[in-house]
Amino acid sequence: MAEKFDAVDVIRTKRDSQRLSDAQIDWVVDAYTRGVVADEQMAALAMAIFLNGMDREEIARWTAAMIESGERMSFARLSRVTTDKHSTGGVGDKITLPLAPLVASFGVAVPQLSGRGLGHTGGTLDKLEAIPGWQASLENARMMEILDEVGAVICAAGSGLAPADKKLYALRDITSTVDCIPLIASSIMSKKIAEGTGALVLDVKVGSGAFMKTQDDARELARTMVDLGTDAGVRTVALLTDMSRPLGRTVGNALEVRESVEVLAGGGPADVVDLTVALASEMLRLADVEVTEDDLRGALADGRAMDTWKAMIRAQGGDPDAPLPTAAHTHDVVAEHDGVLTELDALAVGVASWRLGAGRARKEDPVQTGAGIEIHVEPGRRVTAGTPLMTLHTDIPELFERSLESLDGGYTIDPDAAEGTGARGDVVLERLG
Repeated sequence: MAEKFDAVDVIRTKRDSQRLSDAQIDWVVDAYTRGVVADEQMAALAMAIFLNGMDREEIARWTAAMIESGERMSFARLSRVTTDKHSTGGVGDKITLPLAPLVASFGVAVPQLSGRGLGHTGGTLDKLEAIPGWQASLENARMMEILDEVGAVICAAGSGLAPADKKLYALRDITSTVDCIPLIASSIMSKKIAEGTGALVLDVKVGSGAFMKTQDDARELARTMVDLGTDAGVRTVALLTDMSRPLGRTVGNALEVRESVEVLAGGGPADVVDLTVALASEMLRLADVEVTEDDLRGALADGRAMDTWKAMIRAQGGDPDAPLPTAAHTHDVVAEHDGVLTELDALAVGVASWRLGAGRARKEDPVQTGAGIEIHVEPGRRVTAGTPLMTLHTDIPELFERSLESLDGGYTIDPDAAEGTGARGDVVLERLG
């Protein structure tokens, strides 16, 4: 079969800062998925997009072409309305774990198709696999059963959803074209729209531990994704949230599950609870369920959300009451002198946890379920010399040295600062949509 276009001509169009036509976009995404366009050609096009950008219509068409490369799911037969959440990823971001059962406890279905971690950002599936017996992969029919019976499911996305994105993402990862707003937005939204949810809340992280380092860049990404969702008929809003420091007091798989269970038991760190409640409120509003913040906090305090969590974990083969894995070795990081902890950098803590074995450098790498970091002191608190600031966890003690190198310069203790200096403000910075 003769091809409609030549890859070189498509690359040249974007190289010369011209707009790609709908037909060019449809063809190049399909041809790349079929293997007609070579990796090196798509790499050149991705770099041209990275350098020269895309307008709203181009991004929308690119997203639609990625959706058309695979299957589309439908939740139309469910007895419950669906609502979904996507986070752009960060350090200590375990919010999906308490959020999905909390929202489901109000009668809404939450089909949370999640991924694995790469680099310093943790993956939801890696966290849940710390629970004995829990399975990430589900057949579509079983997922629908769980959504009808329990209301929430967290599982791996099937390979049939937006296969063009899976292929392109792997290429972007090795060609330094990940940090490109048109490609990030279309990657996320092609999968989310293909998943078939009726409503979507985007948690767009801002700060050192996020892809978007500035609020302006995060706002542009959020606005692009909200527009894509809205244009596709998905009710979409975005929250910009603070990722200048880790979320909560734990980073690492089993450690974050433990903290999530604390939140579901009515406790847990204030920032994790506040963000969980803020996202739940948006998800339920989009699903036309009227709740107050007090209603949501009440569902955490009275056990309703915990009951849904346990049912969700059991439905996927896990034992929610089993002890979680722990690492064989620990090392305390202590304050060198008296003062106020004024800074705790999310990226430094994320890389340190990754180097302990909690994350992976390549998708095929294994992770240690018990590895990670416990944070004992929040920024803004006064400490004395010798006070434990963090505890590092790993099964391989030789990894402590490189982890400690990552933390060097990643926190500041100011002897002259007033208590409260550097304390986290509101975790939600802005709302769009």
